[in-house]
Amino acid sequence: MAVTDVVIVFVTAPSDDEARRIGRTLVAERLAACVNVIGPLHSIYRWEGQVQEDAEQLLVVKARRSDVDALAARVRALHSYEVPEVVALDVVAGSAPYLAWVLESTAREG
Repeated sequence: MAVTDVVIVFVTAPSDDEARRIGRTLVAERLAACVNVIGPLHSIYRWEGQVQEDAEQLLVVKARRSDVDALAARVRALHSYEVPEVVALDVVAGSAPYLAWVLESTAREG
């Protein structure tokens, strides 16, 4: 495994409770090594032809690139939004011990 096997995934949620529930599930299921919940933040976006503004929480998820599809599917299953945000960004550099911990924490058998 290499540093390029780690991604940061952004997910927004409508409430702290929902964000924490999603974060706990992702970590418990080893789809994420760590989830930070940041907020409240103010989101401005276009939905159904209208500009919307809402308070949201941001989940910053540390995960394996190979798990992004499974992570996205799990978020969709847990999330109250019709189209939840799941955006993965490559990690191009970082602390080698931390990145190794991310990979170790997300290792699953079989």
